[in-house]
Amino acid sequence: MKAAFFLGPGKIEVREVDRPQVAEGEVLIRVAACAICGTDVRIFQHGHTHVVPPQITGHEIAGEIVEVGKGVTGYQVGDKVAVITVISCGRCSYCRRGWQNLCPEQKYIGYDYPGGFAEYMKMPKVGVDRGNLLVLPPDIDLLEASLIEPLSCVINGQSYLRVGLGETVLIIGAGPIGCMHVAMAKNQGAGKIFLADLSGERLQLAQRAGADVYIHSAKEDLKSRIRELTGNLGVDVVIVAASSGTAQEQALELVAPRGRISLFGGLPKDKPTILFNSNIVHYKEVGVFGVFASHASQYEEAAKLIHARRVDAKSLITHVLPLEKLMEGIELVRTGQALKAVIAMEEKR
Repeated sequence: MKAAFFLGPGKIEVREVDRPQVAEGEVLIRVAACAICGTDVRIFQHGHTHVVPPQITGHEIAGEIVEVGKGVTGYQVGDKVAVITVISCGRCSYCRRGWQNLCPEQKYIGYDYPGGFAEYMKMPKVGVDRGNLLVLPPDIDLLEASLIEPLSCVINGQSYLRVGLGETVLIIGAGPIGCMHVAMAKNQGAGKIFLADLSGERLQLAQRAGADVYIHSAKEDLKSRIRELTGNLGVDVVIVAASSGTAQEQALELVAPRGRISLFGGLPKDKPTILFNSNIVHYKEVGVFGVFASHASQYEEAAKLIHARRVDAKSLITHVLPLEKLMEGIELVRTGQALKAVIAMEEKR
């Protein structure tokens, strides 16, 4: 089979290697599609503490089961599946409450274990035992299903925000995550949705998301524009879907009384702090929430929304590339030329 190996920062090599052998308790998946995440770009550029080269990365994975090891129940050859990235311990207080994404012992597919930038990937026994394969409807489009993982993260973020009927929502960052937040806010019944970005090109790509107002914040003052759009009240919900400390600071100035803020995008490790006006939070009774990854039930919700076309995953996919062009896809994502780029494998039988 072909697999793309991360060899260190700036180095990826597609190699012909043996197909993984399935032992007792394991499952082999033919990868149909693996979407490229911003984290994949950062791993390529800088490496990651959980990724020891040579490693097959990629964690936004959809495929089909082609082999089931001895002792495995609940899965069968031919099942279409999405891969749940976080393999948790299953024992700690967070796991017991269903918050696998907060498990202190978590490991990750595409980081600690080989991921989806390959024609086949093996789910290890610990992942099978923890339920890290989500069986999908047989008629689901597997290219679209590769967006289940990022959509599950968006669902997790919005679970804190509880967007209400008619509320105003501002999303800062018009990448694929920002566009998914637009779709989810619509599903929750938001009144007006504003999408802002510094990049005019990214805003143009994001037109397909169907926000009510697009704000090119490099050319117009975001604070003034939001005041104009909301009658000087501010917005009920601000989602910072960008790795920008400046945007996080702005969110505090743009939120209405009793509004909610999601700091969805993490900041670089060498610059993780922002100026935080806690008086705004205090006097306006504002809620500020963090969010990291997602848990299994949110993958199920994401799969249902994509299958039902309540989130139009296909419209967010602007580039589909073969495995040999993975580095090209990473560059398209890094430069913002792609909204969502997906690596699609040739079908193998």
